[in-house]
Amino acid sequence: MDNSTNNQNNENKFLKQAEIESAENSNELDLTYKNSCQITKGGILGFFIGLAVIVPGVSGSAVAIIFKMYEKLLYAIGNIFKRFKKCAKFLLPITIGALAGFVIGFFGVRALLNIIPFIIICLFAGLMFGAYPAVTDQIKSTKLNAKYVSLFIVGLIIPILISVFSIYGNVAQQTFNNLQFYHYILFIIVGFLIALTQLVPGLSATALLMSFGFFTPLMNSVSLTYFKSNPSIFIVYLCLIVGFVIGLLTISKGLSGLIKKHKANTFYTIAGLSLGSIITMFFNPEVMAIYTAWNLTSMVRDLSIGIIVFIIGILLSYWFVRFERKKDLG
Repeated sequence: MDNSTNNQNNENKFLKQAEIESAENSNELDLTYKNSCQITKGGILGFFIGLAVIVPGVSGSAVAIIFKMYEKLLYAIGNIFKRFKKCAKFLLPITIGALAGFVIGFFGVRALLNIIPFIIICLFAGLMFGAYPAVTDQIKSTKLNAKYVSLFIVGLIIPILISVFSIYGNVAQQTFNNLQFYHYILFIIVGFLIALTQLVPGLSATALLMSFGFFTPLMNSVSLTYFKSNPSIFIVYLCLIVGFVIGLLTISKGLSGLIKKHKANTFYTIAGLSLGSIITMFFNPEVMAIYTAWNLTSMVRDLSIGIIVFIIGILLSYWFVRFERKKDLG
C-alpha cells in the first residue's frame, strides 16, 4: 500500500515537473538566427547599442524594436545563465557589434563631433526620428485613453528633465583622484543606471553621465598618459562594468515581465521616452555649447547642412521601417 502511494506521488511529481517544463518551453522565444542577414541585423543592433554610450539621444533599444528583436534581446540577457548556449549564440553578434560601435563611436564619431558636431547630431536625430514609427507600431492597435496619454507624457518628460538638470544643474565635473570607498559604490550604481539606459528606449547613457558630471572625465580618462598617472581608474572601470552587468541581468527580467503583463502601458511609456530622447539630442550640455559658439555664418552653414542630413536620416530609417513592415506582412 505504501509502495503504491509512493509510486503515485512520484508519478504526480514527474507529471507536475513535465507540465512546468512544457509551460516554460511554450513561453520560450526563438533566438536562432535563420540566415546571415539576421546575424548582420544583430551586429547592427549591437553597433547602435555601443554607439549610444557616446552619442546623446541614440537608442540601441529603439533599433531593437525596429528589427523586431527587443523582446528577444531582453529574454536572452535575462536568461543567459538559465539557457546559456542558446542565449549566448543570440547575443554574440550583438556583443561584437556593441564593441565595434563603442570603439568607432569613441574614436570616429567623437572626432566628427569635434569637427562638425551639429551636423552629426542632425544625422543621428533624423535616423532616430525616422525610426520612431516602429515604436508606435507596438501600440497602434490599442484604443487611446487617459492612462495611456499620462504614461506617454511621463515618458516624454523624463529624458527632458534629465537633460535640463545636466544643463542647468551646475554639476561640477568629477575627478577620479583621491577616491574613497563610497565612490566605488557610486560607480557600481552608475554602471547599473547605464544598463537601464541601454535597455529602455529613449534613455541616454551620455545624458545620464553628463548629469552626474562623469561624461567628460570618463572620455578623457581613456589614454595611456592617464593610465600611467592614475592606474586606479581601472578599478573605476571594473565597478562600472560590475554595475552594468548586474543592471543588464535584473532590468531585462523586469522589462520582460512588464511587456508580458502590461504591454500597452509599457510601450506607451517607451513611445514617450523615445520622442523625448530625440528632443534632447538638440538640448543637452554639448549641443548648448555649440549654440553658444555660433556666429551668423556658422549658424547658417550648420542649419542648412543640418536640415539636409536630418531629412536624409529620416528617409533612410523610415525606408527601413517600411521594409521591415512589408517583411512582416509576408
